[in-house]
Amino acid sequence: MIHCEPDMSSLERRVAVDAAQAAGALLKRELHGARRIAYKGTPTNLVTEMDARAEALIVGRLAAAFPDDGILAEEGGAAAGGSGRRWLIDPLDGTTNYAHGVPIFGVSVALEAAGRVELGVVFDPNLAELFVAERGRGATRNGERLAVSTAPALGESLLATGFPYNIRETADNNLKEYAAFSVRARAVRRMGSAVLYFAWLAAGRLDGYWELRLGPWDVAAGSLLIEEAGGRITNLTGGPLDLDAPAVVASNGRIHVALLAVLKEIRG
Repeated sequence: MIHCEPDMSSLERRVAVDAAQAAGALLKRELHGARRIAYKGTPTNLVTEMDARAEALIVGRLAAAFPDDGILAEEGGAAAGGSGRRWLIDPLDGTTNYAHGVPIFGVSVALEAAGRVELGVVFDPNLAELFVAERGRGATRNGERLAVSTAPALGESLLATGFPYNIRETADNNLKEYAAFSVRARAVRRMGSAVLYFAWLAAGRLDGYWELRLGPWDVAAGSLLIEEAGGRITNLTGGPLDLDAPAVVASNGRIHVALLAVLKEIRG
């Protein structure tokens, strides 16, 4: 667990923020360059050379500052550490957008200790927005305190979601859920970056978000942003979030029961 003394807390925060911002700057600088695209199993699951470059930058900085910590990164896999702490890294969330030159993507860095996320950083290089949460200390965007929205009902809510990479092969592909929420909410957005959905929900721009399958690196920082901004995050049936196999419902809290009820109706 992060020590509570300001100097200890600020070290982890400072290194994570610097790494996320440096990776974001690299991604933005190279956005319109030629891409080398590979596929992770399916034609809809892309990876570019920029995912690897951004990840190497972040991992290098974290490993240099905290050599005893473990690391779980989307592209490079896991490295065990002896400290009992683990960094979870998504170096480029929104790879499909990035590969097409669409400027909607983010960088996510989180620190987990004793099974609980203690620090979360999400950086959007295109809007120059830095989202930071520390457990018990709130969440901020560019230094300003965040709070979730006050939307009182599902019918007045703006939601977000995403679809699994194997959407072409699986029947459990979120299309029925998407259809159900589309006629119950004000609107449902699908913009291609889970880490930005979490950040925007924490900032009050979105009121709710659900997704059937994500990676730990997608969820770690964002889950703490939601909690520290006053929102709620659970699994699809209202139970605790499983960070290692995340299925997610996140909201401003006020519409959470309604979100869960629709999912129960559709999914049984």
